[in-house]
Amino acid sequence: MLKSQNPAMLCDFYEMTMSRGYHANRMQDKIAYFDMFFRAVPDGGGFAIAAGLEQLIEYVQDLHFDDEDLDFLRAKGGFDEEFLQYLKQFRFTGDLYAVPEGTPVFPGEPVVTVRAPVIEAQLMETFLLLTVNHQSLIATKANRIVRAAAGRPVMEFGSRRAQGADGAVLGARAAYIAGCAGTACVLSDQLFGVPALGTMAHSWVQMFDSEYDAFLAYAKLYPGNATLLIDTYNVLKSGLPNAIRVFHKLGIENGGVRIDSGDVTYLTKKIRAALDEAGLPKCKIVVSNSLDEWIIRDLIMQGAQIDSFGVGERLITSKSEPVFGGVYKLVAVEENETIVPRIKVSENTEKITTPGFKTVWRLYDNETGKAFADYLTLSHETPDFTKPLELFDPIETWKRKTVENFLARPLLTEVFRNGKLVYKSPSIREIRDYCAAEIARLWDEVKRFENPHNYYVDLSDELWNMKQELLLRHSAGKD
Repeated sequence: MLKSQNPAMLCDFYEMTMSRGYHANRMQDKIAYFDMFFRAVPDGGGFAIAAGLEQLIEYVQDLHFDDEDLDFLRAKGGFDEEFLQYLKQFRFTGDLYAVPEGTPVFPGEPVVTVRAPVIEAQLMETFLLLTVNHQSLIATKANRIVRAAAGRPVMEFGSRRAQGADGAVLGARAAYIAGCAGTACVLSDQLFGVPALGTMAHSWVQMFDSEYDAFLAYAKLYPGNATLLIDTYNVLKSGLPNAIRVFHKLGIENGGVRIDSGDVTYLTKKIRAALDEAGLPKCKIVVSNSLDEWIIRDLIMQGAQIDSFGVGERLITSKSEPVFGGVYKLVAVEENETIVPRIKVSENTEKITTPGFKTVWRLYDNETGKAFADYLTLSHETPDFTKPLELFDPIETWKRKTVENFLARPLLTEVFRNGKLVYKSPSIREIRDYCAAEIARLWDEVKRFENPHNYYVDLSDELWNMKQELLLRHSAGKD
């Protein structure tokens, strides 16, 4: 964790070279608009979950350059003294809008929008992307695993396999937002209030002369949290019988047993039958060992008797797809207080940006309460949502639908105004509850793991027409 380093220096070098170029061309006060968005949901899922805003806020509030940073850049060469003095006085003075943490989000729509003098907006690109990309990735993966568990608690156990300390601590935070019951990471509990959970490792059992002695010693210390790891030697011949003996000896009815290896379906069925026969129907069975949403779903389908799951490396690294492809693109500039749209054109359709300063609306059916589309408008538009609204696919424009009797809610909220924080971050529990509530408002078809329903992100007529005009202008070489 980079405690002693200045996060402002956690930027790509081209952000510095461009910033010096903007300054040399007297463009440092020119207002620019950047959108952070993503192009595809990891694992082919139907939606992602936004996370990382709290850490972005902390970064923006402390955005500055120390003398040590300036000395480094001076020694690096290529940066004139006037620019370095500009950096010495540097602070964020712009506006920032973001989707609240825990919100289900979809490709192509702004998750964060920055309006600021161009150097300010440019220099925050890397940190903004890395913090929102990372936590959104882990939150998205964790929620898939939580949904696969079908109401059974999922504990995040991946600290030792995470990519670095921040990956472990902030990954645990994101996993909790997305629905995990807690984490093995003590620091994440200390910093964020993510409940730290856990009992013993195999080494505890091996340290004692017998498995029974190890279980007895532990259960005496923690009678209210006596979950015993029963697969150090032999699950059915020694681990389970010794656990049952200890529970009976100490009168523990609400204990638990955990296995971290073996044929989980077969073993948990045998374990459940033995516990019930021993008069311990309340004893819980916990399972870990390289789990993910697919394995968990299969175990449940096979009738495995599992009360909760511990999930490590495949969650904390999002092993199946370890990159959240969020990007940060210029979408407008201000000329004489007029917002002038900018567009990036590409041979790849998915890489063409949607220009302009935008508002994102989520549309909910008033009868079902379910979200059915997101609607992007230019910020100055004032749609009348009391009237029927025609939606159309921005690519396959012949696909059209008229909707009515719906509620429209703006997603982007103002976080910074003129460099001042105007947003109160919710508690992590509030974020978690909000996330669960918003996911519950998605149709089940959107939540499928395989071939999920394509949730539409549509553009207003004015926004779509503006985008087409810019595409035609640039394709004709009329710059």
